[in-house]
Amino acid sequence: EVQLVQAGGGLVQAGGSLRLSCAASGFTFDDYTIGWFRQAPGKEREGILCITTSGVTLNYIDSTKGRFTISSDNAKNTVYLQMNNLMPEDTANYYCAAKPYSCTGLATLYPTWGQGTQVTVSS
Repeated sequence: EVQLVQAGGGLVQAGGSLRLSCAASGFTFDDYTIGWFRQAPGKEREGILCITTSGVTLNYIDSTKGRFTISSDNAKNTVYLQMNNLMPEDTANYYCAAKPYSCTGLATLYPTWGQGTQVTVSS
């Protein structure tokens, strides 16, 4: 069974940092692209970052460039989202997702999702 299990998240003050993790089982990152998404209340789910099977990363949100990074540890079959200098507008439920082949910021193209984790940034 293909499964993604997320960890991390929580409450942090503006300017702080958090790291989210996404551990895969039932498949290896050699075969799948992993994306990070977020969804704030009343808003659509939006793609943040994606990492390809060859380690290429793509960032889809200008406001997170220079603050958020995605990385993978293939030995642990885990992908990380490092978030620095967090702002209140980063408050959302964060998800990781997996799909074969290329990166995309379109949530509808990802068949496998983690359970989500809440990130709340206080001002």
